[in-house]
Amino acid sequence: MADAAGVESRRTAIEVLERVERDGAYANLLLRETLDNCSLSDRDRGFVAELVYGVTRRQRTLDFLIDQHLHDLSIEPRVRAALRIGAYQLVMLDTAAHAAVDATVGASPKRVRGLVNAVLRKVAKAGTQTMWPSIGIELSYPEWMIKQLTDDLGDRCVPVLRAMNEAATVHIREDGYRQDLASQEVGNLIGFALDGAQPARGLDVCAAPGGKATAMAGHVDTVIGLDLHLHRAGLVEQAAATTGADVLAGVADGRSLPFPDDTFGAVLVDAPCSGLGSLRRRPDARWRIERGDIDGLAGLQFGLIEEAKRGLSPGGILIYSVCTMTRSETLAVDARVAEEIPELTPLQLPAPWESYGRGGRLLPDTFVGDAMTAFAYRLAD
Repeated sequence: MADAAGVESRRTAIEVLERVERDGAYANLLLRETLDNCSLSDRDRGFVAELVYGVTRRQRTLDFLIDQHLHDLSIEPRVRAALRIGAYQLVMLDTAAHAAVDATVGASPKRVRGLVNAVLRKVAKAGTQTMWPSIGIELSYPEWMIKQLTDDLGDRCVPVLRAMNEAATVHIREDGYRQDLASQEVGNLIGFALDGAQPARGLDVCAAPGGKATAMAGHVDTVIGLDLHLHRAGLVEQAAATTGADVLAGVADGRSLPFPDDTFGAVLVDAPCSGLGSLRRRPDARWRIERGDIDGLAGLQFGLIEEAKRGLSPGGILIYSVCTMTRSETLAVDARVAEEIPELTPLQLPAPWESYGRGGRLLPDTFVGDAMTAFAYRLAD
């Protein structure tokens, strides 16, 4: 018989996954809220997080394994969540079959426990697949994403996708702020590009949640961190309070900055993007992003750079960064900069950035962190 804590952990994970599937809830936000309001031990909370993130990340693979043993594929989200959780334990965590099946069955609605038990025992008996119909099913990514990143990354596509199936690592800066290493490297770029200069004013155009704005504050006397939405500007305030950084949060559209020309010595445009580089930290993003989003984002990204340049003082530096790897949002955006804003001169990026066109990138097959692409520019005097 499964222990009560094991059943409750799985039941909690099932409830979160059901709402993610049924209501379109964001996995990270809902999971945080759920764990903040439950009585599970720290160990069991960690197990719930592993189940929720792992199942969300690998749901296409899991569905392939499950559906072979279902007569009717149109099962309700709660049952689908229970089957995915059971299969994830069996196949991805190598949990003993009796423990994974018994506890998952105990966490399932009574009326479907027979179905859940039968299907999971068949999954356990079948074992892992040695031949997968496609790399998308094996690694659990949408087919359009496989094609897109194959076009953009070539032979590195599959190693990068495998790396993004690993759990994200938590990194804490010296000032206590939690931030992915790739994002920390963007902050380091600001110091590199300024090369010892300390401007009076810096601007982070898309600042929430505030990690890069607070990093910029180490190189600039005063930083203004903007976001389009009030509640997200509040996150920038919280980050400043946590780190003690001199950052003033504000609400504004980065495409229409409320500042005169030539105001800032350093501007960061960490632009909205497809987020394909942060899929291990945002596991449900791979199921939310659509191919059609990318071209529209590229237009927005260039517009933000164009407006940021207007606010930049002669000789000032501008950093453009995106946590993605598509050519449309990286090389193509920089090509427009080269053609339409030639007064922005690119700077060669230092290690650990690998050279990529006129900028640099970090890819998770060789770098422990998100994928990130960045360009550093200096405005002509």
